[in-house]
Amino acid sequence: MKRCNIILLLCLLCYQLITAQHKGNYNQITQEISRQNILSSGNATIYNPAVQQHINKVLNPSNILTIDVKALQNVSATAYTAMFNLSQIGPTAERTNTLIKDRIEAIKKRLNNIGITEEAIAIDVISFVPVYEVEVTKKLFSKTYTEVPKGFELQQNIHIQFTKTNQFESILEACAKSEVYNLVKVDYYIENIQEVYKNLQDKLLDLIEDKKSYYNTLGFNLSEYDIKIADDKYCYFPKDFYQSYQAYNSVSFETLKKDKGITSVKKQRSYYYQPLTYESYDIVINPAILEPVVQIGMNIKLVFTPKPKEQKQQPITKTEIDHKYYVISPNGTIDVKELNTKH
Repeated sequence: MKRCNIILLLCLLCYQLITAQHKGNYNQITQEISRQNILSSGNATIYNPAVQQHINKVLNPSNILTIDVKALQNVSATAYTAMFNLSQIGPTAERTNTLIKDRIEAIKKRLNNIGITEEAIAIDVISFVPVYEVEVTKKLFSKTYTEVPKGFELQQNIHIQFTKTNQFESILEACAKSEVYNLVKVDYYIENIQEVYKNLQDKLLDLIEDKKSYYNTLGFNLSEYDIKIADDKYCYFPKDFYQSYQAYNSVSFETLKKDKGITSVKKQRSYYYQPLTYESYDIVINPAILEPVVQIGMNIKLVFTPKPKEQKQQPITKTEIDHKYYVISPNGTIDVKELNTKH
């Protein structure tokens, strides 16, 4: 009987501990939720200061009209150029040149198998210099250190042009098999950039006409306004928009259990593509993108200020007075004379 009571007591204690633990987690979760989703007058509280400031922005009426429109177009590249750097050392200049040629020829053969011809590959020689080592010569009372040539180092860049992004993985593999791992950069090219600018311009002009019609509906006669204009265009490539971050957890529970020191390791830095966001644009063409693209934009700003009202001049009334003079002679006769005072 005592044994049953003890078992029952242990079960009750375990239940209370489990209940308390669960309740503690539950409270923590609800508190976390309450901090993030507090309802106020039927609307969730906004924690972003920029958004809150925009919502509470006070509008100031003015008789100066501004039309500021922006357009952005995401354009996939029509061609890409990958640049790899390769370095080769050898005992002689001839041997060094032969070794690097063999590596490049092997790369060309592998690329030819995936449809990249030799015309799409270019070699750029960077440097070709001797490599020196220090030779120590011991004498009776001294040592001399002399630099002597031990070989040569040849550096070249190989440019590989391709048209499809799915070819890049095969290009990396072809270069890696020849021990070429240094990817310098990847350039993007588009052929019809003028057509893109023309398309953006047409879209913005249509939008400007809509805004002018909107102001006319509000009662503004734009013919009574002076106009000032400013415009701009730009083109950004993916290399301008890569950002980095580090994701790791440095807590080691095993170290705490074993009471040992913590050995820090190098944290891997990751990169991701963060293109221009769309919140400040009126028009976005091809907004949904799957891969890095070239972003081309155009801005047009018009400022309308009221023309100064013409002041009507009052007519000037000029009154002319004819002056007459009377001349009285000594004998009493009066002579009337009119003098010309006009000049």
